[in-house]
Amino acid sequence: MQKKILLSASIFHGLNDAATVTVPMIFPLLYSQNYIITKYAHIGILSNLGLLVTMIFQLIIANYAHRHEYKYMLLLSLGGISLSLVLISHAWSFSTLLLFYLVMRVFASFYHSVGVATVSISHPDKALDFAMGVQSGSGNLGVFFAFFGSGFLAQSFGWKMPVITLPFILAVLGVLSFLFVRKTSTKSQSVQPLESLSWKEAFKETSVYFPGFFFGGTCWGTTVFYAPSLFHHKYFVSMGETGLYLALWIAIGAVMPYLYGYLSQRVGRRKIILFGLSGSTLFLCVLGVSSIIELAVVSLILFGAFLFMIYPALQSVVGNRVSAGIQTQAFSIVANVQMFAGAVVSLIAGFLSDAYGINTPFLFAALMGFFTILYFMIRRQSV
Repeated sequence: MQKKILLSASIFHGLNDAATVTVPMIFPLLYSQNYIITKYAHIGILSNLGLLVTMIFQLIIANYAHRHEYKYMLLLSLGGISLSLVLISHAWSFSTLLLFYLVMRVFASFYHSVGVATVSISHPDKALDFAMGVQSGSGNLGVFFAFFGSGFLAQSFGWKMPVITLPFILAVLGVLSFLFVRKTSTKSQSVQPLESLSWKEAFKETSVYFPGFFFGGTCWGTTVFYAPSLFHHKYFVSMGETGLYLALWIAIGAVMPYLYGYLSQRVGRRKIILFGLSGSTLFLCVLGVSSIIELAVVSLILFGAFLFMIYPALQSVVGNRVSAGIQTQAFSIVANVQMFAGAVVSLIAGFLSDAYGINTPFLFAALMGFFTILYFMIRRQSV
């Protein structure tokens, strides 16, 4: 059962995250064409409201998740994402694009509370680090294919092609993900209805890690929503090449979490978190100030190498600290902290980009990283 749940959740994670980055990949083209998106602040509004909607619905979904099987929530999520992608391809104004995008973000709200909690509960003790690394890396693998494919599809066939193609992939692999767990029940007596006291307990047990998740959300939102424009508009590279660079960024992110289980046993979670924070902050700075495309690409990839060690490390710390009965609440809370960070910083980044240039969001994220490092160095007992 453990293997089937992990395999299903890994496919689910990859498809979910692929959808959430495919749509932002079309934003630079729309901006360049002065069609629908006419300023970076529009990207900020889309990212902000999209992430806030995801944050709100993650809480709602987590509150009712105990009543339903994981496998049926998987189907509902992927079906809704597919339908909303088709609607996005028919957007004719900023308001319609915003509406359809928000619908997609509603259905993208399932995995990071329900899926991660399901993996965590089904893989206790020593199996937890390995499972968290696999599911995290699988999400990054989905993003890799999304970046690589959507960049070249958009360049060759226009902005609509990536969002028209992806629903077919979601349908095929989504059914496969469901089939792996169709005979598996994920309901557990240890998972109780989510009452206010359990939310308070989960909040108390996870709050010490909020700065790490906040930085993680900042980095993800900044890269997904503004890195395509950084390379396409500042360095004047094609969307196909932009997609390739971002695919390389996420490729290293897909590899590193698979190594996390081994590395955590060798050096410990605390060192991984501190190294991840320090390295990602450093290379964010270099990316923000670089005027040479080659240096920017190398910085982006090294930034990913350090960043994507942070996610499974923090998730493992939470999974190890929080009892099974409130893990859905706990992972919903930390996912929402991550979403909230991405929402706030992405909105600020849009206005910063209009005022000071498309590189400033990365310098702003680096500043956030510096303060996060200080926090975890002071709070030694946190990890």
